[in-house]
Amino acid sequence: MILLILSLVLGCFLPLAARVSEPGTYSEKTEQVSDHFDGIRYFNPHAPQAPPSPPGQAAKWLWKWIFRTHRPQWRTQTDFLPGEPPAAHAQEGSLYITPIGHGTFLIQMDGVNILTDPIWSERCSPLSWVGPKRKHEPGIRFEDLPPVDAVLVSHNHYDHLDLPTLRRLAKKGMPRAIVPLGNADDMETSGIPTVDELDWWQSVRLSANVTITLVPAQHYSSRTLWDRNQSLWGGFVVSGPSGNVFYSGDTGYGPHFQEIARRFFPIRVALLPIAPFRPSQAGDPAQGYRRIIHMGPADAVQAHLDLGTPVSIAAHFQVFQLGFDGFNDAVNELVASLKEHHLKPDAFIAPVFGQTIHMPPIADAPLLVAWEEHSIGWNLFNTYAPHYGNAEATIPLPGLLSQ
Repeated sequence: MILLILSLVLGCFLPLAARVSEPGTYSEKTEQVSDHFDGIRYFNPHAPQAPPSPPGQAAKWLWKWIFRTHRPQWRTQTDFLPGEPPAAHAQEGSLYITPIGHGTFLIQMDGVNILTDPIWSERCSPLSWVGPKRKHEPGIRFEDLPPVDAVLVSHNHYDHLDLPTLRRLAKKGMPRAIVPLGNADDMETSGIPTVDELDWWQSVRLSANVTITLVPAQHYSSRTLWDRNQSLWGGFVVSGPSGNVFYSGDTGYGPHFQEIARRFFPIRVALLPIAPFRPSQAGDPAQGYRRIIHMGPADAVQAHLDLGTPVSIAAHFQVFQLGFDGFNDAVNELVASLKEHHLKPDAFIAPVFGQTIHMPPIADAPLLVAWEEHSIGWNLFNTYAPHYGNAEATIPLPGLLSQ
């Protein structure tokens, strides 16, 4: 009976046909078959698809996801003090990254403020009274946010597309969201005036100097038991005079990191997930597929190397317990993986939520970009930039953290 009720509630979230939005409007859109879309569903072109589920497995999974059985105990961070209110904008030519928790980062660069996958809700769930509960308070209080120019939503899972938070941002006057294909319908009730839907490698201008490009990720989508992979997922590259910032969203390890590095050389900052990564039990037959769609610390360090060793900042840890990792497992494994690859501890940091990372200005040279016009924006097919070197080789990371 409980599962039946939950299924009926979740059914209210069924998406409609994919659409693209303009301010105040939502119009029909026809999606083209591609190397990651078969005409009905999206898929990962360089990875096997999810194994078929035996009868009853979906219901069993839902039960475990809602009621969180057989998982390590996480403590709730009750003594955490939020960080100081961020600056209204980054200083000219500078880049500020404020980790807020999970996949939420405030990126301030070149006159714009951007939030990735914002979630201030107590739970990441379609229901306010049940589901994964926040174990760590947001690093910045919602009331202390500066004006936000756009949010980047990587995919439709509840810990990344959080409608209550998006509605709060819309009420504060946040004007724009950028999402992968098929996600505009979920955004329609957010109240955000403009929603741009992008396919992989498509771009839109956020300002005269800043461009947002959707890039591939190796993951999946679903908000109900019936809509798996009917919308696209991805990461984002934010490009401007201050450099290229890569936010991966949720992803497993794959060849897309090398391709992103090739097209956007050099990546100055990479925001990469490090959890969940542990199997539910020894010999778990689904663990192989879980590694395809989620990176653990070892895979994240390899992605850091593939990207050209930018300043890498860990995401997706110690906030919502979505796997079977212990509270400190991901951070401990990250430290061990860095040692194994003979990398300095500050090459890839597990940040303090709410503590802004300041990147000083780079050499005064414009980022040269080759553009190809696209029907809903721009398609960025190559990027050239001055050789200012790998960030951690020129910037002492311990001095970057704001006091």
